[in-house]
Amino acid sequence: MSQRTYWQDNLRLVAVCLVIWFAVSFGCGVLWLDALNRIEIGGFRLGFWFAQQGSIYVFVALIFFYARRMTAIDAAHGVSED
Repeated sequence: MSQRTYWQDNLRLVAVCLVIWFAVSFGCGVLWLDALNRIEIGGFRLGFWFAQQGSIYVFVALIFFYARRMTAIDAAHGVSED
């Protein structure tokens, strides 16, 4: 595999992570706030929950997802650190 395909895989992964990040931070916190606030979980409106702490959980999960996928991409292209 070439450096070009490695770079394309890397950029594709970054693009997916950025789309998820944007959807959670801006989408759930601003754009879909009214729709999400119609749903209550544990006495809290879902839009409020996403704005205050839910997005942080998603961001932490996104960090682990990125690290795992990047390790797999590195291994697939023979540039892993192991």
